[in-house]
Amino acid sequence: MIEVKNISKAFGGKAVLNDISMDFMSGEINMIIGASGTGKSVLLKCIVGLIQPDTGIVEFNGRSFHNASKEVQTEVRREMGMLFQGSALFDSQTVEENVMFPLNVLTNQSLEEKKERVNFCLERVGLDNANAKMPSEISGGMKKRVGIARAIVTKPNYLFCDEPNSGLDPQTSIKIDNLIKDITYEYEMTTVVVSHDMNSVLEIGDRINFMHEGHVLWNGSNDQIGDSDVQALNEFVFAGRLMKVVKDKI
Repeated sequence: MIEVKNISKAFGGKAVLNDISMDFMSGEINMIIGASGTGKSVLLKCIVGLIQPDTGIVEFNGRSFHNASKEVQTEVRREMGMLFQGSALFDSQTVEENVMFPLNVLTNQSLEEKKERVNFCLERVGLDNANAKMPSEISGGMKKRVGIARAIVTKPNYLFCDEPNSGLDPQTSIKIDNLIKDITYEYEMTTVVVSHDMNSVLEIGDRINFMHEGHVLWNGSNDQIGDSDVQALNEFVFAGRLMKVVKDKI
């Protein structure tokens, strides 16, 4: 479980996050949604420690993160897996080397042990024959799957996904969504997904937090989202559904 408590952040005197509080549950897909510029990615960076919030704390299973000792912060970071928006693969490394990278940095495993773990993760995401390929030789959807394999290679307790369907066609997006869902439930991870893809929200979102202009205006399940009386959320949902209809017709 991750608890975000009263997080605020400003840049150059302009508030980006205003007293944000959220709970992310284990074994669930917890989504942060909202239009571009609402503070979603800044919040994610605050949660994982890439940005220091001005006020507030984040707790990982009761462990305060930002104000903790370096030893505790390192311990928590070892339990994190990240899927970046652009996959963030190393262009000069093979698929196998990309997935192995966290093991090289965070573990003392032997090369044989690391290769065994990499092969398992690549097989888990349906890329068991892609070890020797370079990122330039694979599709965008395959790159995302390599990113997922890399994110889970250290057996994390927490999985963070920043716009996992960005740049993907609808069919590939569904495959990535289903993979994230299956892995979350299989390993009982606390998964946090930043997205503005309403199809993903309605299909795999267990717990949803809607952000607007740096505030949390609504939270609940995907079954409840259609009953919201929050105008900004209703407009966001309608725009997302309309965009999906247009994409499906193209």
